[in-house]
Amino acid sequence: MQHVTAEFTTEPFRGEGEPPAHALAARDRLRAAGLEPDFGPLGTSVSGPRESVLPALAEVLDSALAAGADRITLQVSVDDPA
Repeated sequence: MQHVTAEFTTEPFRGEGEPPAHALAARDRLRAAGLEPDFGPLGTSVSGPRESVLPALAEVLDSALAAGADRITLQVSVDDPA
């Protein structure tokens, strides 16, 4: 089973205070998929089986855009390409 790590940011950024709704929606979508993201002020990352992470990312994109994101930057890498 191939494992991947995805890192993404949703914009627009907010400097201080509560995270924006689009960032929370993305985090919550990953949790609903049974994944535990590393949620931070400059982005979110999640690792897991490719079969779980990739479908969850489609939901992340949809929910973040619906919650007001106007840009999402995404990077996916294979954890152990051997």
